[in-house]
Amino acid sequence: MKKIIAVLLASAMLATVAVADRIENVTVSLGSDLNGEQRAMMLDRFGVGEDVNIVEVTNREERAYLGNYVDESLLGTRAISCAYVEELDDGSGIEVETSNVTWVDERMVQNALTTAGVKDAKVKVSAPFKVSGTAALTGVIKAFEGATGSTVSEEEKQVANEEIAKTGELGQEIGKEKATDLIEEIKLKVVEEGISDPQEIKVIVEEKARELNITLNEEQFQQIISLMQNIGSLDLDISGIKDQLSDISDKVTTAVENSEEAKGLLQKIADFFKELLSGITS
Repeated sequence: MKKIIAVLLASAMLATVAVADRIENVTVSLGSDLNGEQRAMMLDRFGVGEDVNIVEVTNREERAYLGNYVDESLLGTRAISCAYVEELDDGSGIEVETSNVTWVDERMVQNALTTAGVKDAKVKVSAPFKVSGTAALTGVIKAFEGATGSTVSEEEKQVANEEIAKTGELGQEIGKEKATDLIEEIKLKVVEEGISDPQEIKVIVEEKARELNITLNEEQFQQIISLMQNIGSLDLDISGIKDQLSDISDKVTTAVENSEEAKGLLQKIADFFKELLSGITS
C-alpha cells in the first residue's frame, strides 16, 4: 500500500511539473473590454487560470494595425475577442483553432502568422459570443511574443495584419476558402522566386487566379499586388513557410470541441484516481 501511495504521489508531482512547464510557454491575450464574467469564461475555455501570462489588447491597438485595411464596422469600439498561444516543439508547425469569430478562419490566421515569422505554436482564437475577431488577430502576435520571448518586428506585424485583413476582405467577396487558397499560392510563388516587380507579381496573380477559377476585378488585383510587394520586402524563409503550413487539414478543429474533449479526459482521470484511492482507504 505504501508503494502504491508513493507512486500516486510521484505521478501527481510529475503532472504538476508538466503543467508548470506548459504554463511557462503559454500566453493569453484578452480583449480589454471583457467584463469579469467574460474574462473568467475565456480563461476557462482556454484551460488556464489567472496565473497564466496575460496581455491585453485594446480597440486602439486594433485600429493601429488594421484600421487602414478593414471596414470600420468590423473594428467597432470595443476589444472583445481573445487568443491563446502555446509554444510547441521545433517542427510542430502552427495549429490554429477558432470559435465565435466570424470574419476569418483558421487558415487565414495561420497564413498571416507565417508572414510574421511565427513558428511552432498552438493558437486558439475565441470570444465569449460571436464577434468579428479583430482584437484577437492583433493579440495573437502579442501573445506569441509573450509565450516564446521572441520579438516580431513592427514591419512583420504590419504586413501580417495587412495580409489577414486583405484576405478577409477578399473572402467576403469570393469566399473565404478561395481567398485563402489564392493568397497562399501567390505568396509562396512570390517568396520562392524573390519577386518584387509589380508587373511580375501581376502575372503570378493572373496565373493563380486562372488555375483556381477565380475572377478578380482591377481593385482586387491592385490590393493583392500591393500586399505581395510588402510581403516580398520581408526576409522570409520559403522552406520554413511550407513547413509551418503543412498538414493544417489534420490539425484544424474548434476550440470548443477541444476544450470539451480535454475536460472529459481530465474528468475520467480524476474519477479513476478517486475510485483507486477509495479502494485503498477501504
